[in-house]
Amino acid sequence: MLFRQDDMADPSGEMTKMSEDPTYLVLLGPPGAGKGTQAVFLEQELGLKQISSGDLFRENLKNETELGVQVKGFMDRGELVPDDLTIAMVRERISRPDCDRGAILDGFPRTLEQARALDKMLAEQGNHIRMVPMLDVADEELIDRLTGRLVCRNCGATYHRRFKPPTTEGICDVCGGELYQRPDDELETVKIRLYVYYKQTSPLIGYYFARDLLVRMDGDRPLDEIKQDLLFTVRTVL
Repeated sequence: MLFRQDDMADPSGEMTKMSEDPTYLVLLGPPGAGKGTQAVFLEQELGLKQISSGDLFRENLKNETELGVQVKGFMDRGELVPDDLTIAMVRERISRPDCDRGAILDGFPRTLEQARALDKMLAEQGNHIRMVPMLDVADEELIDRLTGRLVCRNCGATYHRRFKPPTTEGICDVCGGELYQRPDDELETVKIRLYVYYKQTSPLIGYYFARDLLVRMDGDRPLDEIKQDLLFTVRTVL
């Protein structure tokens, strides 16, 4: 879905100002579609806080919190964390002051139950989802993207064997730390992740389509092209 520049202008020709109401966006798409990359970009451009359920899970795992212990087994197998745990975690996160202007939700919701719970928790605050951009990418490309990803054990910098290889194989350019492949990026786990997505997350496409919130976008294009298309599209609801 594309918008012309004048779609954002008022009758006087001036650009529409951002709404003062909190803005909540859901980035939808399969694993490896680029949701995280686009969410970080939108956070920088719009000043809305990115909330990644994956990052929240990993934070709890690293700190060995009670929640981290509960979710570890599910993440290692590439399975979805039970809805009640995920919902409670996200509820606490969006209640923090840095989400007063809204947030960009990346990796949540992943099920219809989570989507309904998100609607309810936002409605309690007098808010709602404003738009759901969806990144479409072919399965073969998704598998290539995910199985080629490497992460630094020390600083968390990410690389890719094909798209962004390190200068020295196995060594982080940023800090010199060891690069490794996360368990959820191994081939068999990636296949499970895609299966789980189609079975449990893809129903959200219809859920948000029926509410006129879904905006499909081609995610198999040059990164900068996707960024600018997505940014312009999102600004039409701000």
